[in-house]
Amino acid sequence: MKVCVLSLLAMLLPLLAQAQQISATSEPVLAAKSYVLYDYSSNQILVEHNGEERMEPASLTKLMTAYLTFNALKLNQLALAQSTFPTEEALRAQGQELRMFLDPSKSVTIGELLRGLMVQSGNDAARVLATVVAGNEADFAELMNKEAQRLNMKNTHFVNATGVPHAQHYSTARDLVLLATAIVRDFPEHYALYGMRIYQYNNVSQSNRNRLLWMDPFVDGMGTGYSERTGFSLVASAQRDQRRLISVVLGAPSDNLRATESQKLLNYGFQNFEARRLYQKNQAVASIRLWKGTENKVPVGFRNDLLLTIPKGQMAQLKATMETQQPLFAPISGGQKISVLKLNLNGKPYAEFPLVALDAVPLANVFSRGWDSIRLLFQ
Repeated sequence: MKVCVLSLLAMLLPLLAQAQQISATSEPVLAAKSYVLYDYSSNQILVEHNGEERMEPASLTKLMTAYLTFNALKLNQLALAQSTFPTEEALRAQGQELRMFLDPSKSVTIGELLRGLMVQSGNDAARVLATVVAGNEADFAELMNKEAQRLNMKNTHFVNATGVPHAQHYSTARDLVLLATAIVRDFPEHYALYGMRIYQYNNVSQSNRNRLLWMDPFVDGMGTGYSERTGFSLVASAQRDQRRLISVVLGAPSDNLRATESQKLLNYGFQNFEARRLYQKNQAVASIRLWKGTENKVPVGFRNDLLLTIPKGQMAQLKATMETQQPLFAPISGGQKISVLKLNLNGKPYAEFPLVALDAVPLANVFSRGWDSIRLLFQ
């Protein structure tokens, strides 16, 4: 087997012709222990500092609590109008924790609990939802960890549904990006609740602790967290035009700074990067030599539009190559990964994406296969 490398510069020429050289702005240095800026539209991390350092997620844990509740709703295991009575165990308070002030003598709906969880960050709401979904909080934590594993959150482990500190309860900025992305992608019908500024329950009105909902008109949601060990944390998501960015800031010194530093990070991403469509879905990027099939070439491309986020003005410095293992044999199924598109920016690796077969190619008859075997002897 050998690796065949093909330059795809010609495919990018129309975009390169539009590019103008602009000097890149330095990455912001934030007053926080860990942070990541992620472009949801192109699936790229734009800025990262200590992104894989384990920290206490505190109330950001409730992003997973919400995710599992959304999934139960999707599976018709729950309904928004469904009512339940909070148990005394679920209403236990640990110090000055956040609450939505549930009443054990009063039923509450799943919809109300979600608002209490997502807007008011109520620990009581989290515990009741955990009990409704899994029977008890311990079993719910097992579901949280299974889901974290499925989402590839490799440095995350949950012990409870609230984020109350525990030695085995931790996550990272990178993993929280994966979780926030999953919420936006999988449950857009529920995501809007994160943008609510105020919610009143049981005659108690509480404001959303995500200050960016007041400070930045483009920010439309996510959550906050605080613990003595980590500090103040914030996951935020903002959309301008068709671009959505997600920021995770962990361990800021104050409530105010977690908001201003998050806004600084988001502004940096919108102001200094641009998203470009390199290839349309099902567009043939190249045709690759194929042996022992009914066709001697197979077109490769992407099943979805390929978007790339790149520093503004740097498009002219982008180089594309395609790598594939040769010889390549039939049969080939549609959507099968065939090769890799590698992008270099200013001579350095920047991104890579798998290329898939756009068409299926079945195995040829025995005579054609035999002829290809002879020809391969001279390759």
